[in-house]
Amino acid sequence: MKRPEKILVDIEIDKLTNSIENSASGDVFDTDIFQLYSNDTKQINKAVWQFNWQEQLKLNDRETYKLVIRNNPKIIQGLISISDLGDHIYMHLIESAKFNKGKTKIYTGVPGNLVAFACKLSFDKGYDGYLAFDAKTVLVRHYQETLFATHYKGTKMIIETPAANRLINQYFKK
Repeated sequence: MKRPEKILVDIEIDKLTNSIENSASGDVFDTDIFQLYSNDTKQINKAVWQFNWQEQLKLNDRETYKLVIRNNPKIIQGLISISDLGDHIYMHLIESAKFNKGKTKIYTGVPGNLVAFACKLSFDKGYDGYLAFDAKTVLVRHYQETLFATHYKGTKMIIETPAANRLINQYFKK
């Protein structure tokens, strides 16, 4: 199978919240994250997503997860595609639903929530929270400031243990 070209992470981390937050009211909503499978493609309305998530679901080397508001699993707020590389998690792609982008977004905190989940998964697998991804050059500083990520080289970014802990504690309070 031909590997797709590398996609650079290109998402604004709008706000680190306690879950996701309604932009207008400030109300906070608990979320759940579930793995998305190839037979779930009917849940991915192409009008809501910039990227081809059906293609991500076909790739055997990665897993795709959806972020939903608790007790409302049919409306996907955001998606993330990751791989387990044996000593860290690699984030291929992350996206907020179209209605969670721009000045009229309904919810803030979606991207941060998904990145925190990937860091938590890294801890769960014994990788000390390590998460790597390739960022668009213009967003390197943004990810350093919002996700506490370290710029490794080129487009490579790494979220190390202390930064992963900060994100997890923000979104996954006990």
